[in-house]
Amino acid sequence: MGRSGALRAQLYGQALRANFLSIIATSVQRRLKHYGCAARSDGQLNVSDTLPIMSRTARLTPLLLLCLLITYVVWGTTYFAISVALRAMPPFMLMASRFAVAGLCLGLFVLVRGRTRASWRQVRNGSMLGALMLLGGMGGIAVAEQTISSGATTVMIAAMPIVAIAWQRLFGIRPRGHELAAIALGAVGVLVLTSGVEFRASGMGAGALLLAISCWSLGTQLSRSLDLPPPALAVTIEMLAGSVMLALASALSGESLAAVPDGAPLAAWLYLVTMGSLLAFSAYMYLASRAAPVLATSYVYVNPPIALLVGAAVGGEQIVPQTLGAIALILCALAVLGWGTWRQPVGTAKDT
Repeated sequence: MGRSGALRAQLYGQALRANFLSIIATSVQRRLKHYGCAARSDGQLNVSDTLPIMSRTARLTPLLLLCLLITYVVWGTTYFAISVALRAMPPFMLMASRFAVAGLCLGLFVLVRGRTRASWRQVRNGSMLGALMLLGGMGGIAVAEQTISSGATTVMIAAMPIVAIAWQRLFGIRPRGHELAAIALGAVGVLVLTSGVEFRASGMGAGALLLAISCWSLGTQLSRSLDLPPPALAVTIEMLAGSVMLALASALSGESLAAVPDGAPLAAWLYLVTMGSLLAFSAYMYLASRAAPVLATSYVYVNPPIALLVGAAVGGEQIVPQTLGAIALILCALAVLGWGTWRQPVGTAKDT
């Protein structure tokens, strides 16, 4: 009986994986067909033909630069805001309420405009991204920040582009030379930062961050190939679906609110809703659909020094000399990434 149950569980798991891969493959093929990518005589898509959509980067237009600046600065401050809000709210409840309010506000904006609609396939795809990026990504970060400082959290998240490259390899996409160089420099900067005595370590927190990084980077990769509605509606679907899943996680984990937040935790929560969710998350989703994953996730190189500066100015944390050296390496990685983007031929860019 035990073997029979194990066999059924194994077959059920294989079926789930096959269904998930089928959804991804179908969405990618539809997207590539829409952009006119070629196929071989056996009906299989050429991997090289997917590069203009999934790996090449659009030119750095003013809007792209603005979105990059928003994710660099705003998200660099949200990690400290999360740590402040966690003083009065449990992690899943914090993130569920944050994205529920932000999603409702953005949804009202979309409803007033009344120009876009989403198909059931697009709702399903947006919900999948909400599960990956909000439940797995932001939920994991909030859980981790219960035991890991905001500065250490941003440092560990700087491994995001490395994981993004791993996902690209699974999709059959080879990283370019400047992308590998940027990741190498950024990784050295992260090692310098994490070697400092000011960072705490936690097994549960590290595991939650690893899950968050994996889910967020996979969501970034999939957002470039899944069939999604226009950006504002897509972000609304992702936020509302993600908030529902986070609320379920909060209920299942037995979270409760001891008192209504006020003072600094309430101010931090409002900042997370307006700046962190409505503004920065919308800017990131635009980047994810228009820029290569390594550029879209380049904020992880800039967020650590900003988070450390905020911690020093607001939380009274000290910045040691080795941190300044790590910041220099991180900024060099960003410069290499930007240099490679500027040198990219216009013909390989996705239309904006």
